[in-house]
Formats: sequence, structure tokens, C-alpha cells
Amino acid sequence: MPSRTDEKWRHGAVLLDPEHTRFALWAPDAYHVSVEIEGGPSRALLPQEDGWFVLETRCSAGSRYRYKIDEDLLVPDPASRAQVSEVHGASVVVDPHAYSWQHAGWSGRPWHEAVIYELHVGALGGFAGVEQRLQHLVDIGVTAIELMPIAQFPGNRNWGYDGVLPYAPQSSYGTPEQLKHLIDTAHGVGLAVILDVVYNHFGPDGNYLGRYAKHFFRSDKKTPWGDAIDFRRREVRDFFIDNTLMWLQDYRFDGLRFDAVHAIEDPTFLKELAERVRQDIPPTRHVWLMLENEFNQAHRLEQGYDAQWNDDGHNTLHVLLTGETDAYYTDFAQQPTHKLARLQGEGFVYQGEPTRHGHTRGEPSAHLPPTSFVLFLQNHDQIGNRALGERLVQLCAPQALQAATALLLLSPMIPLMFMGDEWGASEPFLFFTDFHDELADAVREGRRGEFADFAAFADPAQRERIPDPNALQTFEASRPAFDALLLETDKGQDHRNWLALYKTLLQVRQDHLVPRLKGARALGAEVLADKAVSARWKMGDGSVLRIDLNLGAHAVEIDPHRVQQVLHESHPKSAELSQRGTLNPYTAIVSLISSDVVEEQDEQ
Repeated sequence: MPSRTDEKWRHGAVLLDPEHTRFALWAPDAYHVSVEIEGGPSRALLPQEDGWFVLETRCSAGSRYRYKIDEDLLVPDPASRAQVSEVHGASVVVDPHAYSWQHAGWSGRPWHEAVIYELHVGALGGFAGVEQRLQHLVDIGVTAIELMPIAQFPGNRNWGYDGVLPYAPQSSYGTPEQLKHLIDTAHGVGLAVILDVVYNHFGPDGNYLGRYAKHFFRSDKKTPWGDAIDFRRREVRDFFIDNTLMWLQDYRFDGLRFDAVHAIEDPTFLKELAERVRQDIPPTRHVWLMLENEFNQAHRLEQGYDAQWNDDGHNTLHVLLTGETDAYYTDFAQQPTHKLARLQGEGFVYQGEPTRHGHTRGEPSAHLPPTSFVLFLQNHDQIGNRALGERLVQLCAPQALQAATALLLLSPMIPLMFMGDEWGASEPFLFFTDFHDELADAVREGRRGEFADFAAFADPAQRERIPDPNALQTFEASRPAFDALLLETDKGQDHRNWLALYKTLLQVRQDHLVPRLKGARALGAEVLADKAVSARWKMGDGSVLRIDLNLGAHAVEIDPHRVQQVLHESHPKSAELSQRGTLNPYTAIVSLISSDVVEEQDEQ
């Protein structure tokens, strides 16, 4: 790789002192670049080598500006630290040191303590709205919140994966200072904060880079969203590496989740990114790096990344809980119980086997610790990518979901839940955007076309039932109704029962698993019967964790639990029955064999 660009030419507007700002734009296809600062004259940026245009000038924090390209095109700063209101308008010079941190000594939490709660900032009312839910999450036993992407996107509502200005927090959610206040407040109550970032594509509206930096992209490589980003170029790599460091240093996020890295064409970029983070962030801080990677590349989890979202886990459990085998669930339709055993014993289900499309997927993962995998029953994708956004409480037997929840929260993998899971929310999480005109029409029809492979929507007339992503009511319907917990009705009591279950399980995790998680490794799993699996893990202190799970409607025989501590039983008298070798329907029994007993059994 060529050497890093001169440090003084960082992308964007960098405040040098209270009165001066350096503007730097990489625009190799432009002949002339000027900065239009609101209330002042146009000022030309000076051309530099390698396509850079740079200017240091009198300009203070809060100033609004745009770039003019070749005396013709007015554009926002692609590295804008804040926007006045929307992606086509003025950018704002930001002072990264203006916020006074109240919990500056916070150094994060060790990865093995992670219990992650994924949320959508807009659906909870912006940065200030999320703050109001923090104590609720602490009381449950959550240790980290994960924000869906907040990079500035078109309009006021969006999942966040259509962002086009990766450095700017979405203006409709609040200011950079309000985001910092949210993070600061979270740290004050012991919560780590993770940000989901998108480095594999830009959204379809508001990205002007192709007009003046066409080599930011490569036309010979395609992604589902268009031309791939060209990470072979130093300036492009630095654009995203500096973005990562900005979130971790200026905003003090505790970790990042990197979206769909399988769509990043240059594999060396991910390695360099992790190396830079580990190099630039002091080792006294706990910083978490997570991947979403369809390729199941186990080796990435030995290159500075803590874990991968384990879609195999969700897909396997979803098939077992619901019986659905449409579309991508087809890859998990055959022998799903055996897949569940492999998941618990080895991490990934697909470790080089062919998918329904005939492509091999994955790498061996059994050597990795269980904490290398983030397990979930639901997330934004797995709810929101359903045509009608239904949650599991509407799709399977509640007793089965309770047993699966025990597996989620008490296995040595890192658990992740989606907002509302903890109280059995019934509101959907639908796909929503705020596009207009022809783009809105294309997104609406494209969304409906995605479900042609699902039996329920094979008829085009049925696809008309799929909510319009651009309709305001689609967004409003996706906001969890926390007030349902207060209802003096059977439904309200049901919500409170779910909340009590989550609290109980997470207290067990905190008391019995977290102190033993470092150094844990899988000992294997066996199929007991259809939908029933028994799995064991050697914990860091030498004890053995065992989970017997039956998601089926029939009792099955198991090896009796003789000498052990039962941490959780999801069915009345399950522990008593297990001593006689019976595992009830829809039951999870989680037990711990002490290290002394393990040593005694090994000697025998």
C-alpha cells in the first residue's frame, strides 16, 4: 500500500483554533474547488498533489458552508461533521472539543460482559428519547446499547443504511453535542455504546462523490447497491479509517459494528482498519469491533475483531421455532436440529458447505471461543426484512420462545436483543424510508418485489399488502409502545411476565456465567431428538455449563442431571424430571457442574 496521506490533509473541515478552519476535499476530477461560507465571500481551495484541494482560512465553529465544484455544482462536504438539516444542504464546522464530558474516566467494559440491546434512534425519539430508556435497560441487565446507523441520510426517517455523509450524525435525531450527551449519560449508568457503521456503500440520494472523485468507486466490481467502493486507494481507505477513529475518539463510542463487510471488495482494508484502531486507541480502553459477514470468515476474528453477528444462529432457531423455510431459510430447512447442535458446539453452521445457490460459504470455526459469536433471536434485519415486520411472539408458541430465550441469554455466546424483545412487544418493525418522487416509487416496488420468493406473497396482489416504506404511518407503526407495560389487562401482564423473565435470566448470567466466561470453550453438542439438543462448555474456571434444550412438542429422554447446580429451568418441575432422565416439551434446563465435581468425574 502507498503511505498514508499527509496527516494535515484529513478529509473535511478541521477546526485549527477558535478562529481558523482547514478545509480539505479530495476531488481528483475537479478543475476548481471553492468553499462557500455562509455570510462571507467564496474562497478558492488550493490544488495539491494527488487530487487534493486545501485551504486554511478564518472560520469558526458553527459556520455553515458548502463546496462549489468547477464553478457549477454546490455540494455538502462528504466528510461533513454535521448538517444544518438535510443531505443536499449546508454542512457545519464542528468543534470536537466543545462538549464537557462528565464521565471522562470511563474506560469501557470487557467484551465478555456484553449483553447488547439493538435500537433504532429515530423510533425511540432521537438521542434525547434514547436517554430516557437507559435506566430501564440497566434495570433489566443490559450492559451495552447498539445504535442502528446514524450517518446523515435523505429525509427524516430511515433505517440508516441509506446514509451518504458518514461523519455527520443525523440532524433529525439531534446535534453532535446531544449525541455526546447520550453517550456520556450511558457511561454514567454503566452502559457501553456501540454504533453500527456502513462502509460498503452509500445511499441512493445525496452522494455527489462520483461527480468529482469518480475513482472513489470501481465500475468493475458491483455490490447490491451499485459500484463497489475502491478501497485500493489510500484516500478512500483513510476516509473510512478516520471516520472510525472519529466515532471512537471524539464521541467516545465503545465499539462499532461493521455492516455487511462481505461487500467490501478489498480484504486488506479490514485488517488495516482493525490494526489502526488497536494502535491508536489506548490499551486501557475496552473497544469492541464486530462484523456482519455473510462469508463466515473465521480468520477475521483472529485479526483484531472481537466477534461476528451469527446469522446462522438466528436462521437455525427461526426454522425450528416457526417451521418457515422460504427464501434464505431454505439453507436451514434440512436437519435444523443437527445445525443447532453444530451452532452450539462449533460457532458457525456453514463452515465451507454449499448453500442453496451452490456457493460454498464459511470457514472452520470450532477453534474460536464462544464469545466470538453474537447470538440473537431477532434483530432489525430479521424482523424488518419480513414483509409485515412480525416478531417471534406472533410466530411461534410462547413456551418455545421462552426456552429459546433461555438459550440466548445463558449460552456463552454474546447475546443481542432488539428493542422491545425484553417485554414481548407486538408492534412490528417495518422497513421505512423518506424518499420522494421516482425514487420513492422505485423503493416501494423494489420492496414488494423482494418477497416474490415467499409463498405468502407469490401472488402480486398479495404483495400490495406490504406497507409503503415512505408512508409516515409505516414509521409510526414501528415505534415500540412501552406504555403497554403499564396496562392493567391480561396483555399488560403478559408484557410484564416477559420482562420478569429477561431480568431473571440476565441476573443469572451476571451472577454465574460472566465471572467464568473468559477462557470458555465448547465441549460439543449432541442431538437428543427432533428439535432437542444438549450442549456443554468448559468455562474459564474449569466448571462445565450444560444446556438441555427441547423446542419440540414431545418429551425426550436425556442423561440424568446428577451432581450439579441448576441455574434455570423454563418448565415447572423440569429439574426434578431431568433427574429421572426426561426433558419436557418447550423446555430449557441450564445447569453448572462445579470444577471440583468435574475433576472428580475426570479422575473416575
